[in-house]
Amino acid sequence: MPVTLTTLSENTAGRPYFMAEWGQSILVQTDGCTVLFDVGGSNVVLANADKLGIDLTKADAIVLSHGHHDHTGGLRDVLKRTGEKRVIGHPAIWDLKYARRPYEDKEAFNGIPFAREELERLGASFELTTDPVSLSDRVMTTGEILMATDFEIIEQNLLVKEGDGFRQDPLADDLALIVRMDQGLLVVLGCAHRGTINTIKHAQRLTGETRVYGVVGGTHLAMASEERIERTIRELKDIGVQKIGISHCNGFFASARVARAFGDRFFLNNAGTQITFP
Repeated sequence: MPVTLTTLSENTAGRPYFMAEWGQSILVQTDGCTVLFDVGGSNVVLANADKLGIDLTKADAIVLSHGHHDHTGGLRDVLKRTGEKRVIGHPAIWDLKYARRPYEDKEAFNGIPFAREELERLGASFELTTDPVSLSDRVMTTGEILMATDFEIIEQNLLVKEGDGFRQDPLADDLALIVRMDQGLLVVLGCAHRGTINTIKHAQRLTGETRVYGVVGGTHLAMASEERIERTIRELKDIGVQKIGISHCNGFFASARVARAFGDRFFLNNAGTQITFP
């Protein structure tokens, strides 16, 4: 069963005249199921979809990997284009998410930049659950991901506002998409805040499938330690990943390290990238 991934929003553009932004959106197409996984940070997803002649009204559902604005900020414009859509995510996408950044003198709002009521008026039918959601006999979400490894941690500068104070955000809403292929699993990552390896192992437990054919999306290694990057690479090799396309929150150094480790099994997953597996 072939699976086509089309990246509609990403930090860099991989084709002439395509738009880039800090964000990510990947259209996942399989036989009988089309899922828009995240919607980027703005209307870039629409501009790039138009360049490729993609009709987003045909998407069966929108899945939000988590509630950060760079993965949800395009939702209003997408809904204006598509009308009624299932929007699947974790209940914590609606937490008041903030980030503490060294170049700003106070915490910056980092959550969904729209009111839920406005999005519902535009056609969003939210399905919020901590459990996995099956979208077809081959496509499912991970649901809430177990933190199991000893080297993958969540950044301390990511916060949730409660009353007049802040607490560290556990990013319980961080999820991924799983596609079951004849060759093994294809795991599509949003930001992997809860860890790339945690996510893959969670997908293996859910499906009972140990083979992982491909991993595509954000691995959240941009600010990771050298040790975490090396451990992630070792684990990916031990798992036997055949194709790895990373994007968005990986950083140049980590991307270069993964590229060197995986050779021709690696590709940069930019805006405009279209790839069909296997």
